[in-house]
Amino acid sequence: MFDVSVKALLGEFDLDVSFRSESMVTALSGPSGSGKSSIVAAIAGLYRPAQGRIVVNGKTLFDSERRIDLPANKRGVRVVFQESRLFPHFTVAQNLMFGRWLAGKKRDRQFDEVVSLLGIETLLARRPRKLSGGERQRVAIGRALLAEPKALLLDEPLASLDAGRKNEIIPYLSQLVANARIPILYVSHARDEIERMAQTIVKIDSGRMTEIERR
Repeated sequence: MFDVSVKALLGEFDLDVSFRSESMVTALSGPSGSGKSSIVAAIAGLYRPAQGRIVVNGKTLFDSERRIDLPANKRGVRVVFQESRLFPHFTVAQNLMFGRWLAGKKRDRQFDEVVSLLGIETLLARRPRKLSGGERQRVAIGRALLAEPKALLLDEPLASLDAGRKNEIIPYLSQLVANARIPILYVSHARDEIERMAQTIVKIDSGRMTEIERR
């Protein structure tokens, strides 16, 4: 599902990582500042590595030797960051419909399925400022799913939440993972989260892969 080999010098940070996973859910684990988010950004096409190769679900997104570097909007991956990054002037329903617009579709059965999966039926008329942190993250995940990505990148989706909000959203994330029909890359430094979510755990430290664990 994920075949990643990237080298990049990001300021003074030297990233040189290579890993391969055939699992539906792969986790990147490691301390803050280890390079996890830099790997996500490379996969998403937010910067160009100096060299390497990125293949997601059989599709080559980047290959320095073959001079392939798909723009971010052509890669078919969606990222959910620590902050939900919802449009504050849109309602929840409108934020979700932006995902459908990105997929070139209107509100349909899939909209209702995603809303049900994430338990946000009662939130559709609200604006982001009226939501809890966990609710905002669920809406952000829903918007990403409704864009029909080929892969979903969850970059520390619980890092900005307190323990109560984490407990609120984890059951929905677990359900998402259990029903995954696309590859998911789950990034966290919390061991309990990744053990619950992933079948393959890639450990990152100081810009290097130190270990890969298959469960």
